Amino acid sequence: MNRSTIRITAGVGALATAAAIIATLTASAPPQGARADILITGGTVITMDSTRRILEDGAVAIAGDRIVAVGSTAELRARFRAGQEIDARRKIVMPGLIDGHGHAGHGLLKTLGTDIGQWNSAAERMYARGSTPDFWRAEGQLAALERLQFGVTTSVTLFGGGSDVYRTDDIRYGDAYMEAVRRVGVRWFLAVGPARGPFPRTFTDWTGGSPRDNPVTFEQQMSVSDALIRKWHNTENGRLKMAVVFPTSNPSESLSVAALAERKAQARAARDLSKQRGVFFVQDGHTRGTVKFAHEQLNLLGPDAIFSHATELTEEEIRLVASTGTRISHNPSAIFSIRGRNPTTELIDAGAIVMLGSDGPAPDRSYDMFRHMFQATRYHRFHFRDPNVLPAGKVLEMATVDAARALGMEKEIGSLEPGKKADVILVDWFKPHMVPMNMPVYRLVYFAEGTDVATVIVDGRILMRDRRLLTVNQDEILNLAQAEADAAIRRAGLESLTAMPEGFWGRTRLGR
Repeated sequence: MNRSTIRITAGVGALATAAAIIATLTASAPPQGARADILITGGTVITMDSTRRILEDGAVAIAGDRIVAVGSTAELRARFRAGQEIDARRKIVMPGLIDGHGHAGHGLLKTLGTDIGQWNSAAERMYARGSTPDFWRAEGQLAALERLQFGVTTSVTLFGGGSDVYRTDDIRYGDAYMEAVRRVGVRWFLAVGPARGPFPRTFTDWTGGSPRDNPVTFEQQMSVSDALIRKWHNTENGRLKMAVVFPTSNPSESLSVAALAERKAQARAARDLSKQRGVFFVQDGHTRGTVKFAHEQLNLLGPDAIFSHATELTEEEIRLVASTGTRISHNPSAIFSIRGRNPTTELIDAGAIVMLGSDGPAPDRSYDMFRHMFQATRYHRFHFRDPNVLPAGKVLEMATVDAARALGMEKEIGSLEPGKKADVILVDWFKPHMVPMNMPVYRLVYFAEGTDVATVIVDGRILMRDRRLLTVNQDEILNLAQAEADAAIRRAGLESLTAMPEGFWGRTRLGR
């Protein structure tokens, strides 16, 4: 029955009857509802909110770049009219994962020289002598694509690595890298800064196809880093952010009085830049003694500082980290974690904020944060000989809500809650290694792989749906990465490092 079919005849009684019919029809009609751009329905929703709700047959409504509601499928379907609906049956719906530490460039140097103790020197030579803007563009796309396909929606990345070589001799390299990341569509922090001294450092410019070696001063690298920060920080609706990186100082280094004074002055200059621009200050490779030195000699600690690895810390250093609010990125799959243990549980129990990181995909890892979550559980349980250490729930927190707090973005990302950014992933758990579909947090931490991620949304934009990329062409990115890696290896003269080392087959230890 429709209002247009009601015939109103003369008389008050007839008018009253018609009014009653209209009122009944209006009351029973479905509400128009609020508008949502995307409605995810029918999934197992792991919210990671303050009560850690897990919703069966749950739903998430997204409008623009924000989550507007989280609840049951029935409830949200009644409340919202959606531009498109994503069927999440047999999927886990959860916040995008956060990678707290990685390195730009590593994607094109996987395993190069690693078994003969030459990976760090190879990386140093590649970044300073063999790389071009096209190299960084190719690696930026590759890194962003790998993280995207593994459900890593936010990352912290140092612009280089090896023995602290950062390609900030010219703005062209950082521009190429950030443009590549921008194109893929994920959320990114890029840390830029000066290389490890002494200065000047030599960088090779391949413009025109012929190498030209340039001596670069500390001041030049700082100037380029500042320019990159001013150009790229908080762009793309806040999705792209910058940070300052400075090499970690070890008090056991043998430095002259003058060299030590110069190192201190440079460290303070880099720290001052981070504060002036309101960005994070990042250091790589902290270990026993370096945190105390950074605090007492350099005044580097604070809630806007991220220290990676942080292995074999003393009890005093653990207290320093917690009391200053300094953030720690623990990388359980890194070579650094073979040489020394990050006291993750002790730091957390002391009140420090610890997030998980991949340490990048080289020499022997990937950006798969599911892999690193699992590794974290085994790493610390073996240390304590205790299977109750680091429950699966805590490890998942370290890759979501804890990491969001570490990055000062707890009001924006890390959980599925109304008002937060719509960074959402769907994980397919109707697979042999995931079924039975119960105990979903356990499935994620112990069994899931990055390739189980089916759909990725960042800032309310669908970047991948049912494993189909929507913003970039995978073959194009992979072909470019292969070509640029081959060319860079030739430019840097590192072809010999692709060979298998002695002792690779048939022995229990490499080498002679």
